[in-house]
Amino acid sequence: MPKILLLSVLLFIAALGASGQDKFTVKGDSLKRTPVKTDTGYVNLGKIAGRRAAIRSAIIPGWGQYGNGLTIYRGIKIAAIYTGGTLLAISYIQNNQKYHEYLAELQYRAQYGQSPGGSPLFNIGTQGLLTAKDIYRRNREVVIFSFIGLYAVNIIEAYVDARLSYFDIGENLAIKISPTVIGSNTMYGYNAFTPGLKIAFRL
Repeated sequence: MPKILLLSVLLFIAALGASGQDKFTVKGDSLKRTPVKTDTGYVNLGKIAGRRAAIRSAIIPGWGQYGNGLTIYRGIKIAAIYTGGTLLAISYIQNNQKYHEYLAELQYRAQYGQSPGGSPLFNIGTQGLLTAKDIYRRNREVVIFSFIGLYAVNIIEAYVDARLSYFDIGENLAIKISPTVIGSNTMYGYNAFTPGLKIAFRL
């Protein structure tokens, strides 16, 4: 009898423990646990702003910097982006024009054996024309890669600027710089001292 009573008590406690577990819902042939969503309430505003700035700068260069808040510093960056783009565009046009000019001269000489009448390049040898053509072609390719680099730097800079604008270093950070004297080893009874600066960080 005591064994049956003890077994009944244990089964009752086990039933109470089982009722406190997560509920399961049967749907079709599968057994699915009902998910419990936990809301921490944390939103990374810097990450959201950085992504928005990167997308804006990818669409229109300088838009991400403008969206981060127009200041003198950001205005200078926008002006630098468009100044650099303008200079690269001018350089591309010039190098491309010269490349086609030398290429047309080489093609005409290969077909007719002489320079066209009134050509300013008639006194340049074929090897010189080939070298100049290759130089202008290489310069044109460098300008294209510079365009890509400027576009990428524009996006990265807007993203980093937006992320850092939400980075809080707090008001307790301080740097204290003070003069000090650094003592060296005693040699022959003489203490040598060297002036220096002491830098202390307070976090």
